[in-house]
Amino acid sequence: MRSIWRGAVSFGLVSIGVKLYSATEDKDIRFHQVHATDGGRVKYKRVCSIDGEEVEYSDIAKGYELPDGQVVILTDEDFDDLPLSTRREIEVLEFVDQDEIDPIMFEKTYYLEPDGPAARPYVLLRDALENAGQVAITKIAIRQRESLAALRVKEGVLVLHTMRWPDEIRRPDFAFLDEDISVRPQELKMAEALISSMTGEFDATEFTDDYRAALTELLEAKQSGGEVQQVPEVPDSGAAVVDLMSALRRSVERARGGSADDADDGDSAEDAPAAKAPAKRAPAKKAAPAKKAPAKKAAAAEKTTAAKKTTASKSTASKSTAAKKTTADRPPAKRARRSA
Repeated sequence: MRSIWRGAVSFGLVSIGVKLYSATEDKDIRFHQVHATDGGRVKYKRVCSIDGEEVEYSDIAKGYELPDGQVVILTDEDFDDLPLSTRREIEVLEFVDQDEIDPIMFEKTYYLEPDGPAARPYVLLRDALENAGQVAITKIAIRQRESLAALRVKEGVLVLHTMRWPDEIRRPDFAFLDEDISVRPQELKMAEALISSMTGEFDATEFTDDYRAALTELLEAKQSGGEVQQVPEVPDSGAAVVDLMSALRRSVERARGGSADDADDGDSAEDAPAAKAPAKRAPAKKAAPAKKAPAKKAAAAEKTTAAKKTTASKSTASKSTAAKKTTADRPPAKRARRSA
């Protein structure tokens, strides 16, 4: 067990250090709300009723609604400033007989363990309560709530029962209480005889939770029969994946020479049919590299080519000049006759 509170029992001038442990535990079979189709957990978000935004846990405060609809907001700091004299102390107020306490007032039960060297005064208080046959009425503050409590002895251990305050106990207000209902004496005797025949000593171990036992058998039968749902691992959000796929499609279309709009209308890379994939081209044959001529032969060839070009140019120019001179030396008459 793990202690949930640590303080001291104040008994007159004696202070007894103690640790508080929960004396009970729930054995109920707990269920989660799941999607009936795939078994996924149904989750709830903390959403503000005014702006519709999700609220972080650190931004949540306690609010008290007034009769006119206004809300008084209290923070953790406000609660810390409230005076709780019994915050770390179980103050013994008086001793009473246990029969004087109506069980309707009992709320939760805790075990008290002596803390460190407090074992001797702890045993002193325990033995004194047991010998007196009484319980101690105390006050204790747990989780920012002050409660009335009864301290008694059970199997050598101090047991603390937190109790409701008197104004928290409802009064029964039923119509039949105001009616004059009478029963016949013979009926009353028969009922008393039935009670007498069923009277015994209470032993809690003789009773079982039949519903929980049947529910456990049902769960075990379904598990052994394979009627279980394997819940797949789901990422927190799929929005980022969708955006990534869209960006990849656009990049591929741009690389192929298409437009981004075509990529949005097309299928994803996983859903695209094989016919849309571009055909693979056969690799082109590499041309054989040309043989390089020696440097001296290449220079000589260049000189020869240049000389040929120069000679041809000079020959053409000489022929053109000679033709011009011949035409100029001819007599005008002959040129006129020819032209006529």
